[in-house]
Amino acid sequence: MFRLNRLILNSVSTRSSTLLSPQLGSHESSLPLLPSHHLAHRTCTRFLDIYQLGNKQAVEKERARLADEMNRGYFADMSEFKQHGGKIAMANKIIIPAMAAVKFPTLEVNYSDGRSLKLPISSHGNEAGTSKLDVPKASLLCLSFRASSQAMIDSWSKPFFDAFSESKNVQLYQVSFVDSWFLSLSPMKRLLLRLMKKSKPDGKNAVQRQTVYSFGDHYYFRKELKILNLLTGYIFLLDKFGRIRWQGFGLATEEELASLLSSTSLLLEEK
Repeated sequence: MFRLNRLILNSVSTRSSTLLSPQLGSHESSLPLLPSHHLAHRTCTRFLDIYQLGNKQAVEKERARLADEMNRGYFADMSEFKQHGGKIAMANKIIIPAMAAVKFPTLEVNYSDGRSLKLPISSHGNEAGTSKLDVPKASLLCLSFRASSQAMIDSWSKPFFDAFSESKNVQLYQVSFVDSWFLSLSPMKRLLLRLMKKSKPDGKNAVQRQTVYSFGDHYYFRKELKILNLLTGYIFLLDKFGRIRWQGFGLATEEELASLLSSTSLLLEEK
């Protein structure tokens, strides 16, 4: 009996495989016997396609950024710096008309004591607790991306400070940028700010030379201002609406300083 059962089972198995083999051979590409597996696979593929399409613009934007940064590296900056010494262009000779001026992009900065601030301070979108009386008529923002540009910043900020130290409608900010992702991490950021030498108030002068720091990725901020070479210093004079009314680069010349001071005086006279 046991041998008879084995014989029957073997014959049934053989017939089943024989009957199914033509079906598998003719429809092997579609595999109809496994619908659940392929349905899950197609659903997953469709989800990935939608996800990729939704981020296509972001991917292209990041790809363009990588190509741009590959073309503009440290050695390119150094090569240009050797040619012009940081003087990538001459400063404006006259003040930029209000109608032609562009808005300075918003920039979050930190004082050495940890306090944060958004620049520029303007009559459009004031910081909480800032009244219209606190909005300066003229603000000088000195941007430094590398330590090598500090002497350039000083060549502008010191004469500017001496000329308007008694004015209550003028502000002066020296902004140092920290691009390192490691130093931008919250614990390292707090430690670095603590180690920074706090700027001391310049006596009883109305204008304070305020040193602040900006952490993180500044690529798109630089793109808005068309900043390419990071080894030089950038100077921006803003009006009370946060618009760029004058711009300088590198080391200041006597003629450029005269233009900066006269442009600032014109802003103080504007209503």
